[in-house]
Amino acid sequence: MSKVILAAAGCGDPELITIKAVRYLQQADVVLADRLVSKNILNKYVKEDAEIIFVGKQNNAAASVPQEEINELLVKYALQEKLVVRLKGGDIAFFSNVLDELQVLAENNIPYEIIPGITAASGASAYAGIPLTARGYSTSVRFLTCYKTDNFTTEYWKELAATDDTLVFYMSSEVLETVIANLVQQQIDSSKLVAVIEQATTPLQNVSIANVYEYDQTLKGKSFASPTIVIIGKVVALHQQFAWQQNSGSRELYFDPIV
Repeated sequence: MSKVILAAAGCGDPELITIKAVRYLQQADVVLADRLVSKNILNKYVKEDAEIIFVGKQNNAAASVPQEEINELLVKYALQEKLVVRLKGGDIAFFSNVLDELQVLAENNIPYEIIPGITAASGASAYAGIPLTARGYSTSVRFLTCYKTDNFTTEYWKELAATDDTLVFYMSSEVLETVIANLVQQQIDSSKLVAVIEQATTPLQNVSIANVYEYDQTLKGKSFASPTIVIIGKVVALHQQFAWQQNSGSRELYFDPIV
């Protein structure tokens, strides 16, 4: 019987993929792979006669594959009684459009399985030596995306500025100046730091740290490599003590951009 495996590849470092995801890749007839999946994973674990289809997205890039097309491919190959692995970067449950894919599979009575993975927030914080929660620093964490800044009301910015939760922003590096400006305008605690982690967990990782009130003097105007995770909070101060990986200093891209 056909089946679709919604599997996570982890966040960059190819060794962060789960054993279960690898097992299904070794059996798959078709793999639909996101842009943020290491080519090393595909080269090492996908069997030679399997079909690999790249269905990546990147912001508003014209060549990004529409979600509707991905849904159609899932149904098409599943109805051909093939084992399909939909391989996503990071984890299935974080900003991955998985709901759209679950709905289309359910509508077509196609069996599926969900395999979790290491999300970018976990990978970036670990490889930067920044615990997302830590006694005396923060006991909670929020995962957000702010690629459209007008989605946040003034009241919500005020809440984010006042909370002691660690804030983790996905897909928000292009609007980071606006994020910082809103938090400063709402008088975020002056002890809070921002960490900008580019290409986390890869050999090309770079971490930039600044006080939120000094962002304009140190990081404003800088172009960050994709993907980038942003961590804001008191826990960022722990990077100086516990960073175990040096910045690469490289501007090379680990993942091919969509053009």
